[in-house]
Amino acid sequence: MFDRRLIAHFDFTLFFTVLLICGLGVLNLNSLCSSEGNIPTLFYKQLSWMLLGLFFLLIIININYITFIRYGYYFHALALFLVLLVLFIGKTKLGSQRWLVLGPLSLQPSELIKITFMLALSKFFAENISDKPYNLLDFFVPFLLLIITFVPIYVQPDLGTAGIICLIFASYLFFLNINKKMFYPFLGLATAILPCVWFVLKDYQKQRILVFLEPDLDPLHAGYQLIQSKIAVGSGGFLGKGFKLGTQSQLRFLPEQHTDFVFSVWSEEWGLVGCCLVILLYFVFFYRGMRISYNCKNFYGAYFAAGISFFFFLQFLINICMTVGLFPVVGVTLPFFSYGGSSIVSCMVGLGILLSISMRTLK
Repeated sequence: MFDRRLIAHFDFTLFFTVLLICGLGVLNLNSLCSSEGNIPTLFYKQLSWMLLGLFFLLIIININYITFIRYGYYFHALALFLVLLVLFIGKTKLGSQRWLVLGPLSLQPSELIKITFMLALSKFFAENISDKPYNLLDFFVPFLLLIITFVPIYVQPDLGTAGIICLIFASYLFFLNINKKMFYPFLGLATAILPCVWFVLKDYQKQRILVFLEPDLDPLHAGYQLIQSKIAVGSGGFLGKGFKLGTQSQLRFLPEQHTDFVFSVWSEEWGLVGCCLVILLYFVFFYRGMRISYNCKNFYGAYFAAGISFFFFLQFLINICMTVGLFPVVGVTLPFFSYGGSSIVSCMVGLGILLSISMRTLK
């Protein structure tokens, strides 16, 4: 039975902020679909996935968030199994093996594993709180979780999601009492050997980094997306060209414009004013999420609320920087805004847990 008293603590500002972001994303997708002539396959599909995500959200807010976090290891084990299954029977698309085909549906487990990774980390840190600062040995289990999560995603290959996993892990470190005398030297060593990662990158990944540094290095192939994206963003001006009037999107010069580069399309059609609106909405989301974390009375909810707030904000920041040439193209979508079934449902699940925390927090 749902306790009506919980409604008093429901974060309507956060909820309607996300609905507005989703609405703007659907509006943006409608413009794209009109130019491509495939409204039934993208526009209506996105609406269906959003409704499914909202359905899961309504179920989740009726369940105490502590239940999800206490079973975080089991949820993460299931997500890991699905990611490993992708390596054997997954569908390959655009050179990456990331999808499980379930009849007419395609599931991308790497989207779900972002949420379960935060559940697992929140469970560990909430249940291993000590008055003493964390030493390196105390991070054995978290580092193990990081490695077993990172490796199968990187192998797919999905460098963007693998990088997000590392950033999620790093964001949790800001909230922990760490023994700086031992941890900072380790961090310095890790930073020193970071350039060695170059030698394990695939050729196309190296090319993306080189193109990020110099887009004109390969303007017709590797640098094409970035160049077209910057043209789209810059041509929007202050007020934009208008709904369905963007040349880069309507004439389909911009690749992956319904997923990775949706913000470029939005920028061209709605200009600086529209960009500021979307950016403001994500900052409101981050603020409300961190506020929920601050007000939470137990570490289970506090860690998860902070982690998922940073996760959404980091993914937003990387996507925006990617479209304007301030970050390499790594295939990171814009949460709640880009097209994608697995992405929107996973985001709604994370939002549902965040709202469940706010509803069960005494103000």
